[in-house]
Order: sequence, then C-alpha cells, then structure tokens
Amino acid sequence: MNSREAQLKAFDRLLTIMDELRAQCPWDKKQTMQTLRHLTIEETYELGDAILDNDLKEVQGELGDLLLHIVFYAKIGSESNSFDMGDVANGICEKLINRHPHIYGDVEVANEEEVKQNWEKIKLKEGKKSVLEGVPRSLPALVKASRIQDKVAGVGFDWEEPRQVFEKVKEELEELQEEVVVGDKDKIESEFGDVLFSMINYARFLGVNPENALERTNKKFSKRFQYLEREARKKGVSLQDMTLEEMDIYWEAAKKTDES
Repeated sequence: MNSREAQLKAFDRLLTIMDELRAQCPWDKKQTMQTLRHLTIEETYELGDAILDNDLKEVQGELGDLLLHIVFYAKIGSESNSFDMGDVANGICEKLINRHPHIYGDVEVANEEEVKQNWEKIKLKEGKKSVLEGVPRSLPALVKASRIQDKVAGVGFDWEEPRQVFEKVKEELEELQEEVVVGDKDKIESEFGDVLFSMINYARFLGVNPENALERTNKKFSKRFQYLEREARKKGVSLQDMTLEEMDIYWEAAKKTDES
C-alpha cells in the first residue's frame, strides 16, 4: 500500500493533469457541469456493478474514473471563483467533524442506530426543513424508497419489529388483489407501489439491501435464460418453436448449474 505522502503526491499529479487537460485538450475544454452529469451517473453505475461483482481490480479502476469527475467539477468551479478542490475537501471534513460529535465532541452513543439518529438531528439543526431533503429527486425509485425509509427511521418514525412489517406486507397484498378484481388500472398501480414500498421496508428490517437483492436475482435469471438459449442452439431449434414445457426442462437444468 502507498504511504500517505505517496497518496497525496498521486492526488497532486491528478490535479496537475486536470489543469493541463482543461487548458490544452479540445474535448476537456468544452465540458461543463451539465455535459458531465450523465457521464458521472454512468460511471457511478459502473462502480456499482464492479462492487456487486466483487471485482476489486475493476472497483479500483471505476473509483479512478469517478475521482476524475470530482476533480473535473472542482476545476470548473474554480474557473468562476465559486469553489476549488480545497473547498470541496475542507467542506466535507467540516461536515464529518460536525456530524460525529461522539468522535470529535463529548456526545456518547451506545450503537450504530444512535449514530444515525444523531446524524439526522444535526442535519435539521444545520437548517434543513425536512429529513427527506437529503434524498435526491433523481434517484431510481427502488433506491429512493430505501433511503426515505432510512431517513424517517433515523428520527424514530419506524416499526418496532420485523413481524409488524411483514403483517403490513400482507395487508398491502390483500389491498392490491382487491383492486385487481375491480380492474381500475390507476388504483392497481397505486396499490402495487404500496406493496413494493412495504417489501423494501421489510428488507431493511431483515438486514437485506433490496437493490442488491433484486440485482442478484436479475443476474441469476439472466444466467439461466442464457443457458436455455445456448442449449436450444445446440439442438438447432429456436425458442419461438419450443413449447413452454420444453423450455422448462432446460430451465430446471440451468437451476442445477447454479448449485454446482
């Protein structure tokens, strides 16, 4: 591992390269925060994929890509004398110190939950009008639901035990089924959303990250379906010409490959 001195030297090198690219490269000179935004989102998802795959070499590379974007935004900010990389780093340092009084002050906490509760209380003291202000509007709905539930739980708006949440899941499923029978599409969508929201909440109580759980199932399903496609090609037939029963034979075989 690199020493602290070597790490700082590497970061200084990156800042220097960013200065040079911004001054000399036609593409880099042209970029704005708005043009970089979608690329930053893409890089963040690529980092998320690498983490899910537990590919540490890829994680390292994707972190570098994301760090470049952070430095890029700071460079653009400095050009209008709005902020620079020093302001960004010092800003997060001050925020961390302020929000960890149990480390940098005289506050005592018993566990992780108390740390989270203090964090939300401090944010409100800093001027936020709602604990939900910290949830980005553009987050994907599943992730947003999870963050909303984390936030409100941090100020005590929460169930007491998993059993209560599971009962809520069953209640929402029953309400969904009632609307399915009626056939009102708008109400079905509303109730379906309630079911998903309650399931995500249940995942939180079980200590399961719902985004990771769903992506794990996505990958599992894709792997099994691609196995089915390969086996069909070996037989010289297309999926369109196979019956569901025939496809199910390969599907069950694919499930066994998961266990091997």
